[in-house]
Amino acid sequence: MGFSNLGTLGSTPVVKNNFGLVTSDPTDVFQFKITSGKNINLSLTNISAGDDADLRLFRDANNNGVLDSFDRTSGLVSNRGSNQDEAINFKTSSGTFFAEVSRFSTSVGGVSYNLALSATEPSGTFPLAASFSNLLPKEFVLGNLSGDVTRTGNVSNTNTADVYSFSLGTFEGVNINLNGLSTDADIRLIRDFNNNRIVDAGEEIARSTSGGTTSELISNINQSGDYFLQVTEFTGNTNYNVTFDHFTTPFA
Repeated sequence: MGFSNLGTLGSTPVVKNNFGLVTSDPTDVFQFKITSGKNINLSLTNISAGDDADLRLFRDANNNGVLDSFDRTSGLVSNRGSNQDEAINFKTSSGTFFAEVSRFSTSVGGVSYNLALSATEPSGTFPLAASFSNLLPKEFVLGNLSGDVTRTGNVSNTNTADVYSFSLGTFEGVNINLNGLSTDADIRLIRDFNNNRIVDAGEEIARSTSGGTTSELISNINQSGDYFLQVTEFTGNTNYNVTFDHFTTPFA
């Protein structure tokens, strides 16, 4: 089992690219600490084609510095099929944690992957504002929008963010609406210009952070290219509807 101690995790993402798992060593474990209440963000991407890897998060519940059976009695898991991106976003108190990347048992040969980790301030704390993850896993892939699309989801303390990826062609645009809320949730739109799957300076295109259960709206996005939409919890557990209202723009 591969093991790395990452020390204290902060808002600047820690990136582990081109790591690998094989049959004889099917698991990598990354230990880290957070020193106050944070949102832990984990993103497992670029899993090799035809392979499968899963992502888990555990707290060092007995404070012995080892990921053992006691710690494994509770945790969070992302285990999508095939080589789809995996993500965990968790609001929690200070402590020591283990992020585990494991090779799915049916994978043949080696499995390569990229892992990014960050710990960001939770929404609703000082400063009292929306706080978004700075990682961009493709959790829900919509592809090129050619018509209206509506998806339902849920954000909570154990899943503080959902990320949708989509693209627009030439002479296409979209309005994005988030509604059906029972508590406060927010949205922002990202262009990952350098394709590093991290939100860097200048890559946020727009955000909507209305208070309470008021619907959120990002309108008149009409530049061709690839986009990420983040839906994030502000306070509490809520279901949501997110609608991508597609339109065509006049020819020049």
